[in-house]
Amino acid sequence: MLTEIHIKNFKSIADDSIALGRVNVFIGENGCGKSNILEALAFASTSMVSNSIDKDILAGKGVRIAKPSLMVNSFKGKKQNPEICIEIKSGQKNESFILKTIPDNDDIHSAKWFKELKSREKAENQAHAYFARYQQKTKEELAEIESNMDKSLELLEEKAKELGKEKSFENILGFGRKLISLRLLFQEFPHFLIYCLNTPALRGLTQQSLKEPVGIHGENLDVLIANFSKEENEILQKYNYLIDWLDDYMFDMQDSMRLKGYKQNLSKSRLYFTDKYMASKNNIFSSENANEGILHLLFYLAVMISKDTPKCFAIDNIESCLNPHLCRHLMTEICKLAKENDKQVLITTHNPAILDGLNLYDDEIRLFTVARNNKGQTQTKRILLKPEHEEKEGRRLKLSELWTRGYLGAISQDF
Repeated sequence: MLTEIHIKNFKSIADDSIALGRVNVFIGENGCGKSNILEALAFASTSMVSNSIDKDILAGKGVRIAKPSLMVNSFKGKKQNPEICIEIKSGQKNESFILKTIPDNDDIHSAKWFKELKSREKAENQAHAYFARYQQKTKEELAEIESNMDKSLELLEEKAKELGKEKSFENILGFGRKLISLRLLFQEFPHFLIYCLNTPALRGLTQQSLKEPVGIHGENLDVLIANFSKEENEILQKYNYLIDWLDDYMFDMQDSMRLKGYKQNLSKSRLYFTDKYMASKNNIFSSENANEGILHLLFYLAVMISKDTPKCFAIDNIESCLNPHLCRHLMTEICKLAKENDKQVLITTHNPAILDGLNLYDDEIRLFTVARNNKGQTQTKRILLKPEHEEKEGRRLKLSELWTRGYLGAISQDF
C-alpha cells in the first residue's frame, strides 16, 4: 500500500503530509481542498508512465484541468513557484517516488508538464542483480516469483537457506521488500484513478469511455460486471439484499431487449434488473429505467470486488444518490472488501452517515479532516478518537453526531 503522501505547491496545498491507511476518508467544507489531495495523487501517478504530462492524460484520470499557473499555489503576498513536488511512499521500508515537475508554458491548450524523478530503473536493476546472484533461476522463473507478491519473500528465504547464505539472508530479504515496494509504485500506482460518478454515464447514455475496465464516471459498468468470474459474481450477488426490490440482475448480450422497447433512450448499457414485487411479465428494468441508487451502489461494490480495477484508487463524493442508512452500511462493507481484495481507497464525502461505517480503532481505517488555514492553505488532520473523547453531552455520540455538532471540526465557522 501507499503509506504516505507529501504534497507541495499543488493547487491549494502549500505543504502537507498525509500518512495513509487502507481506507482513507476525507471530510471538510466545500472548497477546502479534499479533491485537490486526490488530484495530486492522480497527477503523480500519471508522471510514472510518461516523461511529460498533458491535459488529456490528466483529465482521463479525473483531474480538473486548468492552465498551469492555476495548478500551483497563488497565495497573496507570496511569489509564485511553477514547480510542483509530490512524494509518494510505499511498503514497510517506505520506498519513495519523488516527482518534481514544471510546465513548458502557461497555455491551457498546449502546456505539458515535464518531470524530474528518482530513477526507478537503477533500484530495480540492483534488486534484480542481487536476486540473480543467489538464485540459480531463469529470468522466467524470477519473473514468476516477482509476479506472486504473497509468496516472493517466502521463496527468497527458502532459496537463501538452500544455498547456505544465512548471513546474506537479511540483505536478500531487504531487497525483496524493496522490489515489492517498487513494484507497487511502478506497476500498480500508475493505474490510480479518481472515480466521480454521474448517473447518465452509469445508465449508458453518454459516450463510452476508453478507460478499461470502467470509466471514471461509471461508463461500462455493464461490461465490468458481465466479465466477472464466477467467484466475483457470487460475492457481488450477496449484496442484493441492500436494494429491497431487487430480485436479480442480468445481461442482454445481443441487445435484443432494445428492439422490444425496454430502452426508449437507446442506452448502450446491456445491464437489466428484475423487480421481485412485480409480475414476471412486466418486471424487467434496463439501466436507463432503474433508480440511480442501485447503479451507484453496484459500481462501488464492483470496483472493490473486481481483480481488474486498480489496486489503489479514489472516490470523490461517495454519498451521491445514496440513502444515509445505506451510506453507513456501504462504508462498512467497503472496509471489509478492501482488506479481502487488497485494495487501497481514498474517499471524500459530505454525508455524516459515511463516518458511522468506520471503525477508527482499526489502524487501517483512517479519517481525516481537511481545512484551509488563515492563509488559505489546505491542511489535513487525522482524527484519532479515544473512548474518553467520545463522551460528549453525557453520552457516547456517533461519529456523525460528533461531526455535525462541531467536535471534529471540518465545518464552517462563519455561520
